[in-house]
Amino acid sequence: MRKTRPRARAAVAVATAALTGLATLTACDASGDDSSGPNGPSAQDRPAPSPTRVWDPSPRSLAAVGDSITRGFDACSVLSDCPEVSWSTGTDGGVRSLALRLLGKQRAETHSWNYAKTGARMADVPAQMARAAAQDPDLVTVLAGANDACRASADAMTPVADFRADFEESLRTLRRARPKAQVYVASVPDLKRLWSTGRTNALGKQVWKLGICKSMLADADSMTATDVRRRETVRQRVVAYNKVLKDVCAKDLRCRYDDGAVFGYRFGTGQLSHWDWFHPNKDGQARLAEMAYRGVTARRG
Repeated sequence: MRKTRPRARAAVAVATAALTGLATLTACDASGDDSSGPNGPSAQDRPAPSPTRVWDPSPRSLAAVGDSITRGFDACSVLSDCPEVSWSTGTDGGVRSLALRLLGKQRAETHSWNYAKTGARMADVPAQMARAAAQDPDLVTVLAGANDACRASADAMTPVADFRADFEESLRTLRRARPKAQVYVASVPDLKRLWSTGRTNALGKQVWKLGICKSMLADADSMTATDVRRRETVRQRVVAYNKVLKDVCAKDLRCRYDDGAVFGYRFGTGQLSHWDWFHPNKDGQARLAEMAYRGVTARRG
């Protein structure tokens, strides 16, 4: 091991002193105050302020954007929307939607709006968000992405980069009109979990053959290497979508992600529509509402 030469040690000391001085100067300039006395904390010692996240757990109005889940598709009758049981804005007392829990029955009827659309993908959400913003809501709920993964084939799924761009545009659309509106983002459900649960029902598998989410549900009983790999590819795309939702939302002070609550929830046959064994039924919608209410009202940063 070579000894450090005196000249090298001197150079290191000079460089260290210079860097320390530069750091102190930069910190003072950033704070706009270098008047600390000799006994007070220097700007270098003070922690840098972090942005304060703003969240009101008691919003007084609510709008929803998203896809068939938020429209209550197949929850009341076959192949039809049933927005009255929507987890976000529904009026059904058995579901106790997020709007009912936050606003109460009377106000929910006049101060909640559902702009979700069955079949919508993330690319459709910016337009929905524009309509929602026009109502000046305190809170907007977002649940979208399942249709980006549920395509005719795994190759046809929405690329992650496009999904990110569409979600970012959705938030920009809202912010241009309503800078202070809050956004609650639900994670995309685990489609592979829904396949695993629904495939236990023979009738459900017959319905799936009509074309529901082919990328995941096609050849539901097949366990060939190709089909196993296809299902896992779809699942990993959903995982990637949820990471996008989390990352983009984290950059917005008035956006709150559900931390994967919907993705991680173990939906059973008791929460699935008995018309398609894929969409949430009324009980499933109630579980979504409960998760959302906990997420919106949680006291956190």
